[in-house]
Amino acid sequence: MSYIEDNKAAWEEAFEKRKPGWGDENHILLEKEKLFFFNDDMKKVLEEIGVEGKTVAQFCCNNGRELLSVMKAGAEYGIGVDIAENLIGQATITAEKAQIENCYFENCNILDLPDKYHNKFDLIFFTIGAITWLRDLNLLFKVVANCLKSEGVLIINDFHPLMNMLPTPDEDPFDENHLDRITYPYFEKEPWTENTGMSYMSVDFISKTPFTSSAHTISHILNSLIANGLKLTRFDEFDYDLGLTDVYDNKGYPLSFILVAEKE
Repeated sequence: MSYIEDNKAAWEEAFEKRKPGWGDENHILLEKEKLFFFNDDMKKVLEEIGVEGKTVAQFCCNNGRELLSVMKAGAEYGIGVDIAENLIGQATITAEKAQIENCYFENCNILDLPDKYHNKFDLIFFTIGAITWLRDLNLLFKVVANCLKSEGVLIINDFHPLMNMLPTPDEDPFDENHLDRITYPYFEKEPWTENTGMSYMSVDFISKTPFTSSAHTISHILNSLIANGLKLTRFDEFDYDLGLTDVYDNKGYPLSFILVAEKE
């Protein structure tokens, strides 16, 4: 099996062992406020760009909750894509319960997305942790460029690459008395595997198939965009983490970012 097939199996197993009720009430939460499933900085960017009347896609969409938030904010048409079949199943059920029309979910490897989506979208976005599942960002952003309309926009809200250098509290090198200690390399970091499920979604267990993640430097991200005709228009860094741990928040580290690029 390829690492992508392994990740598919690992994601589906993590969903099977999800915490009781995880994701089951997303259709209710969508009614609480506009763009409910986004952090405040991402909300501001989406509101400035504007989603009303637009065709929107979320690649590596998990259970689709962020895309459905965008649909509730006025997008005209939406497509969510994810490799995990059971996560796509929950996304579809949530859309039905929320009575959101013109939003559909595609179960496939994002690198194999059908040509019918070429030149289709005004906006494509990735959220937390998505791009770490793909090793070759050139291939990924080629798909993005193919699927965006002319002057279409890409948004990425993700962990800052510096996070890969810091040990989290569940790792042996972590020392709460030395939060300024850099542990892992920034450059040439090999892909790594984990086999304890996804903590935000699943109960603790040892998975049959490990997840494989890849660290991407800022230069790798930006150069992959440039190589595919995507022009950087905004890059913001923030001193808070997006869900791994809050121990480094407000300590002066860049822990997350929002990137906006436009198809030339």
